Amino acid sequence: MKLLSRKATCNSHGQDSSYFLGWQEYEKNPFHEVRNPAGIIQMGLAENQLSFDILESWLANNPDAAGFKRDGESIFRELALFQDYNGLPSFKNALVEFMAEIRGNKVRFDPNNLVLTAGATSANETLMFCLADPGEAFLLPTPYYPGFDRDLKWRTGVEIVPIHCSSSNGFQITGSALEEAYQQAQKRNLKVKGVLITNPSNPLGTTMSRDELNLLISFVAAKDIHLISDEIYSGTVFDSPSYISITEALMDRNLELTNVWDHVHIVYSLSKDLGLPGFRVGAIYSNNATVVAAATKMSSFGLVSSQTQYLLSVMLSDKKFTSNYITENQKRLKKRCDMLVSGLKNAGIGCLKSNAGLFCWVDMRHLLISKTFEAEMELWKKVLYEVGLNISPGSSCHCTEPGWFRVCFANMSEDTLNLSMQRIKSFVQSITTDGDSRNRRQTVRNSRRRSLTKWVFRLSSYDHEPER
Repeated sequence: MKLLSRKATCNSHGQDSSYFLGWQEYEKNPFHEVRNPAGIIQMGLAENQLSFDILESWLANNPDAAGFKRDGESIFRELALFQDYNGLPSFKNALVEFMAEIRGNKVRFDPNNLVLTAGATSANETLMFCLADPGEAFLLPTPYYPGFDRDLKWRTGVEIVPIHCSSSNGFQITGSALEEAYQQAQKRNLKVKGVLITNPSNPLGTTMSRDELNLLISFVAAKDIHLISDEIYSGTVFDSPSYISITEALMDRNLELTNVWDHVHIVYSLSKDLGLPGFRVGAIYSNNATVVAAATKMSSFGLVSSQTQYLLSVMLSDKKFTSNYITENQKRLKKRCDMLVSGLKNAGIGCLKSNAGLFCWVDMRHLLISKTFEAEMELWKKVLYEVGLNISPGSSCHCTEPGWFRVCFANMSEDTLNLSMQRIKSFVQSITTDGDSRNRRQTVRNSRRRSLTKWVFRLSSYDHEPER
């Protein structure tokens, strides 16, 4: 061990979170409808598997792109040789047009301000390296994606200070919560370099309101700090209210020529909207030339392959395909979300009203034996081991209220989702029945105690009557 670095031997990766532990347990006993029907169903993985048929249909109809050909001629050698780490211009152009289309073409993006990265994980970490030094801090609203503890902190040395949000207003960010988090960082002698948000939110499955975005813009402007908007779920918005990108909010306030414009950065990826996490395609978008230059240099440590860029440049340049995909994918997400919400409601479980993402923020507070995070972990273990569902406890997302869980719905078939709902309903009925039995037994015991107390009281009164 003495021959290894501190980074190699430290235990600060964040992989000991229940979020990751649930994955490990799933991998030991994964559900399969034929081979292992009693196994654990993976509901802790935010993957979009609902529209693969649309992608596969496009590939079948465009064999040249899939076969690395242009006008029938092979370009394999061209793609296989060294490429500039700035990325293929054709892909960057297609990607920024796709980003604009997702946002209703209300905003435009300059491909020169785009930096390609190996997924959103790499993009977020790269921004940390560009914007903060070790020991400096970013503020994050809770609940937040559990992987941020790993992605933002592990190699960079950057600290996270939570902005505590509450269920009382649907976990929306407030001015008082922002200021309290900023003051908390100062008490810890941490220099705050910025705020990082996910919009749409992971794990809430909601989009930020215009009021929230304006609040954040005003806050970072007043503090002269950065704002990172992780928008990797922007194409998954399937219900009202409509999606507002941070860029749109800035433009509506005519802030293009101000310092704030240079202090706002967007993270994007094709992992969620196109369901391609294995392709490792992410991006940083920034109007800050220094950030773009630094991030481009750093991107050489995590490039997107030329083959992947070429294939996707052809796919995303097909406007008929992108229009159909975005519309149909959102319809399928809404249908699947409705299935989950309805199934949970039938089991006596409610959810935060969501309009985006691949998951719901599920309220199981009434199933806790006490209002504690210990009780939350006890319930989580029962759901994982006894019910056979891997869901993510709110504590892994740094939620301040025990009893909330993130439940994913887009990484499985309808039959598997229906089975998971049957399992959770049976579980709730069993603990409700057990609870009723306990309550009845307790009622009988209490009745007996009251009868005994009355008898003792009468006996005591007889023994102590005054002499006549």
